[in-house]
Formats: sequence, structure tokens, C-alpha cells
Amino acid sequence: ATPGGGGRERWLAGMRKAPLIVVPHANRSAYLERYAEADKGWTDRSTQRWPVPYWYVDTGFAALLMLLTAVDEGLGACFFGIPPQRLAAYREAFGVPEEFEPIGALTVGYRAADHRSASLRRGRRPVDEVVRRGRWS
Repeated sequence: ATPGGGGRERWLAGMRKAPLIVVPHANRSAYLERYAEADKGWTDRSTQRWPVPYWYVDTGFAALLMLLTAVDEGLGACFFGIPPQRLAAYREAFGVPEEFEPIGALTVGYRAADHRSASLRRGRRPVDEVVRRGRWS
């Protein structure tokens, strides 16, 4: 989601100036194929053994590493989702095969001045609401 009000326009203007956009894609077939190889211990491509779709998780980790690398290099970067209604146009424009699923996009460019988000006014949740030690009680 984009910030509301004037912040939204500032945010969009900055995003449109980014000289680089990276779109990480997950590929379930490639992931399942790799884990069906002999060195992994399975021979089928079943999704039943996966408690969550790690092909998305791993792609998200890759996106996070790109963001951290950009910041480490003194650049600015932002991850954002591609709206579902724009996916078909994105796929057509870049010839993206169906088995590749974009998980979002990252803009990379020069840092802009920081602007504090209005959402910070609501404050942080108490630690005991977000951290569990041992069991939930």
C-alpha cells in the first residue's frame, strides 16, 4: 500500500525516477524439480511435504537481500507489490512465462530524503503482544 495524501504523490514521483526496477519471480516447478533430485532424498514433485510454499519464501529472501545490498551500497530501494489487475499487462509487456510468478518489484536508485510516515503516530505495540517466550498462555 502507498502512503496516503501528499506523501503518496511524493512516493510515486520518487519511484518513477528509479533507474532500476527488479522483479523477482518464484518458479514452483523449478523448485520442486530441484528437490526431486537424488541428493535431496525425494524422487517425486509432491507439494504435500512442504508446510508452506518455500518457492515464495526463498524468492522473498532474495528480494530482501537485494534491498539490504542496495542500502549497504548507499542507494535507496523499495519493495512494492504488483497489483493483481496489472499482472496480465506486466506478463505481456515482458513475455513472462506462466510458470514464473512475480512476487513484487524493487526499485533501486539514489536515496531520497527520509519522510516520517504518518502511521508512526500510532506507536509501537507492547512487546508482550508481539513476542512469545516459550508457550502462548
